[in-house]
Amino acid sequence: MRIGVTIFPGSNCDRDALYAVERMGAEPVELWHADADLKGVDAVIVPGGFSYGDYLRPGAIARFANVMGPLEDFAKSGGPVLGVCNGFQVLTEAHLLPGALLRNTGMRFVCDRVRVRVEATDTPWTAGCEVGEELTLPVAHNEGNYFADDATLAQLEDEGRVVLRYLENPNGSANDIAGVCSEERNVVGIMPHPERVSDPALGSDEGLRILRSVLVGAGV
Repeated sequence: MRIGVTIFPGSNCDRDALYAVERMGAEPVELWHADADLKGVDAVIVPGGFSYGDYLRPGAIARFANVMGPLEDFAKSGGPVLGVCNGFQVLTEAHLLPGALLRNTGMRFVCDRVRVRVEATDTPWTAGCEVGEELTLPVAHNEGNYFADDATLAQLEDEGRVVLRYLENPNGSANDIAGVCSEERNVVGIMPHPERVSDPALGSDEGLRILRSVLVGAGV
């Protein structure tokens, strides 16, 4: 399986994501922001970092990069897309996911490991997990406070589209939401970084529980 990782100016987790793709047993493919080409990949990861320096607001400029045109088409055709941290922000800016990521409660950058619970396993990025499974994953963000209006939050809960939920809310996210999926369930955005715990040398490889899920869905 070939998994693309987008690379924007200011991204700082693209190398981690590419390495994690290798660790999960797939072929990593670099997707440069200026190229409107997904190179025939089977899935895409939009990694964390500070795309375009987070000028304007996180993800707002990256949303208009050349690579995003084919990525949006890929997502709308059912292709598996995972946005991590800044990647989650990019996907909300592109309206591939609902809601927005606001400044953390307390207005402080949060860098820690937190406990999250898997709430849904019928997505390409959680199919290898179990409902109720708890994971410890790193977070590192300044704008990770998930926000949506009451009607959208109710819809997400009713449709089972909250995929990860904080057990220790680090940022004030509504309903302790750490990740959501699209209506078609193929696009997922999460704030925690599974790629940063993809090797025992990093202290844990729990993140592979999420990343390898896309292989399960593909029957690999």
